[in-house]
Amino acid sequence: MECSTNGYVTAVRCLLAVTMLLICVAPLCAQTDVEFDAYKVRISAFWFYSNPSGTITASNKSDTIDLQKDLGFNGYGTFTGKLDWRFTRKNHVYLVGADFNQARNHVLTRTITYQGQTYQVGLLTKAHLEAPLIAPGYQYDITRRKRGHLGVAVQIDLYNASASLSAAAQVVNGKQIGPISSSASLLAPIPVAGPEGRFYLTNSPRVFVEGNFYGMYLFGYGNYLSTADDIGFQVTKHISINAGYQLGSRLLVKAAPKSSRIGLRLTQSGAIVGAQVSF
Repeated sequence: MECSTNGYVTAVRCLLAVTMLLICVAPLCAQTDVEFDAYKVRISAFWFYSNPSGTITASNKSDTIDLQKDLGFNGYGTFTGKLDWRFTRKNHVYLVGADFNQARNHVLTRTITYQGQTYQVGLLTKAHLEAPLIAPGYQYDITRRKRGHLGVAVQIDLYNASASLSAAAQVVNGKQIGPISSSASLLAPIPVAGPEGRFYLTNSPRVFVEGNFYGMYLFGYGNYLSTADDIGFQVTKHISINAGYQLGSRLLVKAAPKSSRIGLRLTQSGAIVGAQVSF
């Protein structure tokens, strides 16, 4: 009986010891499993050095104008940003915005016809291309772990593009030309989808890499492709500094001969640097 009692007491003591150990270890385990990427709202703001390239085609397909060779477009600084609301652990709604806007004065090296107007070689012209982007979207995180996540996003890219070409009255080869001007616009709502993710390089939230890749083939209408990849350094609990590369957009919208829709092939790519605020 005494042996049995001692065994019972020993078992109780072991059970109590194990229980106390679990109570002590549980908070540590929970702390270890805390996600580095835990937030409710994140605001991203980047300076984007864009190198635009591509072509503009009139609605009657009379001429295709190269942004760099014909109009002298080159690199310029602009801004892009994102507001992300993670309303549950794996669900996000967000809004992306970017301002693509450039004007150039350039002497034509060939004769161009655009929207019914002819611009002779040697004419000093002003070209203005504006293609701001507003894109609401939804993201679901397929997997979310302590050191990062991988999700898939669907968004609607709303491009309200406009392209204008003008020239003041000038004398070219002894002949007075101008003033002339022509312009056209294009509203292109484009649905896109693709993966998005972030991974922390060490067992701390100090350094991470993140990126996304969105695209869509629109059959006879055109296609779209974009990606952004950067490395981030957390400077405080809520603020990180980021730098990387962005293919802001590779957009193709084909001209429609029987409508006023112009054709636009536009690529915006270059370095990005900025900050993220998460809370």
